[in-house]
Amino acid sequence: MNREDQLVERTVRTIPSASSQLRSRGVSIGIGDDAAVLAPTGRTEWVLSCDAFLEGVHFLANSHPPDSVGYKSLARATSDLVAMGAKPRYFLLALALPASRTGAWLDSFLRGMARAGRFLGMRLIGGDTTNSSWISISITVLGEIARGRALTRCGAKPGDIIYVSGKLGRAQLGLDLVLNRLTRSPEFQNLLRPHLYPKIRVKLGEWLAQNRIASAMMDISDGLSTDLGRLCKASRVGARIEARNLPCVTIPSNTAQALRKLKLDPLQMALHGGDDYELLFTVPPRCVKRLRRAPGFSELSAIGRITRDRKILLLGSDGSSITLAARGWDSFREK
Repeated sequence: MNREDQLVERTVRTIPSASSQLRSRGVSIGIGDDAAVLAPTGRTEWVLSCDAFLEGVHFLANSHPPDSVGYKSLARATSDLVAMGAKPRYFLLALALPASRTGAWLDSFLRGMARAGRFLGMRLIGGDTTNSSWISISITVLGEIARGRALTRCGAKPGDIIYVSGKLGRAQLGLDLVLNRLTRSPEFQNLLRPHLYPKIRVKLGEWLAQNRIASAMMDISDGLSTDLGRLCKASRVGARIEARNLPCVTIPSNTAQALRKLKLDPLQMALHGGDDYELLFTVPPRCVKRLRRAPGFSELSAIGRITRDRKILLLGSDGSSITLAARGWDSFREK
């Protein structure tokens, strides 16, 4: 368990909370999944989550374009709703920033956020602003889902097939380009987009929940190795994934040359690189045929199976088998 997960568990033990063990009136699903689920009267449930996006931790104000900061802050928060199968509806924004950022920087930031809002079908319904020495963005998101349809991390069963959407490691490649100050080169613009402007799989998430295809689901925000471990822990299962089936980032030769000092490894980037915001989900074998009708099915990859043994194993193309350690993003890991 990484230090961030330990901090969350300590917080839940200390503060009165709504979780799978400590339920509160009106809360169907509390702390422990990608988002909370409220249970109002009627046929729908509200799904809520919040997310922090901080200068110096999640982005660099002098390196990341402000419109990207605006776009990504809303997209990554909304990804938690999509991971539950909910339809995004509204969001609240708490924004703290220096006075020096209230001019052109703020204008561009807001345009980026508006772009994300249109793409995601979200409406701003309130929030707060204040002065600060550093930029701090806090977003609360609300989504809607049919009662009882919310997908959680805890439904995976032995024998279920593990799927991921998209190619993994693309956001890590974009971040490497940003950190090496290659953002202005025209040849790298397409490679930067998955990091700067991630596309969230809204339609896929909704479809999987509506059609009861997935047994468990979450988004890949901190890296496959870390997030698969979280899903397996919640479901009390293990997993075996095959390296040859992982949809790894493609690194063009000119990019590999420009970043040659990093010795980029597509497999390691796919396993441990965070920020992809793709969906990780499990499907019972009996539902695989129906999955072919899913939006964007051609971009889905079956990467392994859920096992009864609680170990998470990575199978190499040579027949080797190693325990997959969680080496994704952890903001509390000692640098």
